[in-house]
Amino acid sequence: MKRLPESLAVLRQRDFRLLFGAQAVSVFGDRMVAVALAFAVLELDGSASDVGLVLAARTLPLVACLLVGGVVADRMSPRAVMVAADLVRLASQGALAALLILGAPELWVVAVLAGVTGAGTGFFSPASTGLLPAVVAPERLQEANGLRATAMAAGEIAGPLLAGVLVAATSPGWALAVDAATFAVSAALLARLRLPVRLPRTATSFLGDLRDGWQAFRALTWVWTFVAFAASGNMFWGAWSVLGPVVADRDLGGAAAWGGILAAMGVGALAGGVLAIRTRPRRPLITATLAFTVMAAPLALLAAEAPVPLVASAAALAGGGMFLGNAVWEATLQRHVPGESLSRVSAYDWFGSLAFQPVGMAIWGPISVAVGIEASLWLAFLLLVGSGLGLLAVPDIRRLRGAGGVGVGA
Repeated sequence: MKRLPESLAVLRQRDFRLLFGAQAVSVFGDRMVAVALAFAVLELDGSASDVGLVLAARTLPLVACLLVGGVVADRMSPRAVMVAADLVRLASQGALAALLILGAPELWVVAVLAGVTGAGTGFFSPASTGLLPAVVAPERLQEANGLRATAMAAGEIAGPLLAGVLVAATSPGWALAVDAATFAVSAALLARLRLPVRLPRTATSFLGDLRDGWQAFRALTWVWTFVAFAASGNMFWGAWSVLGPVVADRDLGGAAAWGGILAAMGVGALAGGVLAIRTRPRRPLITATLAFTVMAAPLALLAAEAPVPLVASAAALAGGGMFLGNAVWEATLQRHVPGESLSRVSAYDWFGSLAFQPVGMAIWGPISVAVGIEASLWLAFLLLVGSGLGLLAVPDIRRLRGAGGVGVGA
């Protein structure tokens, strides 16, 4: 029997295979939801505003539950939190799928059930970051996160495609039913984990744990400055999500062209995940910062009215940078943040990174009305590049070493 390449040696570990399988199938289902949920609202005679409200009803509880989820995961067991979150999402998404298949539920019911599913994800995400170091040796964390990024990128491509086929051939309810089934598979795989060590438990109050997590977060300069960069980057990247479709409709050939550009981004993301498996950066935060800053490239090409192939190429580069940077960042957190506070620090990371994403969605439309679409895209490009250069000026960002290196403090 052939041996796995050294870069995939982490797959020899049974518990990592179970964790990886659980997260891969869960991510695949999650990527079906954006398509299925939007078309479910439209089939219920909802407007574009209704689509936005339902998607917001799913996102806001997710963000709101991240900090609580991180504390609960550190107080209990990340695996127990993840299994419970999967079961909650199985129930809420399964109920929504059944209602859509059997009838026409009220939009407020759709929004409430979508919100319950989003809340479950808010508990699941920080726990998953905290659990990985319990099943993977420190020297294999980069490899493990690269594999996770690869699975996420594959889900970015396959999930929307399958959802589109199911929605066109049957109804959005069946696509959501497949998503619900992925949560059942994920919970079953996680329940089989045999953790090699007892995970740390905290003995202080809930609010005390939350406060301690914040203190651990802000005490590490390299953590909070990088999260601030991610938060601003997500806000600037909103120009791509909001203005990109407008430019595509006006200048690039419409929805088909925009779909091709987004597909190219998914392909780039897959390549970035594969690259992350083999990457062993000596200065991981410099690598992650540069990888995320590359995401500015397609903004410039949209602003310059470049043809579709060039914009698609830049989008592929951005997708690769996004997934490579995320894999390197998560491995760095897991390697340098103490295990007893990792889920809570990860929760502040998730919360801070995502908190300004809705702001980015809201501001770029009015900005484009005030200064024009091209000027807005150039502004977003310059702000994203400038924030990356600013982060590289932080000494702790430059000094932190990768595997085998020495961490830095505040």
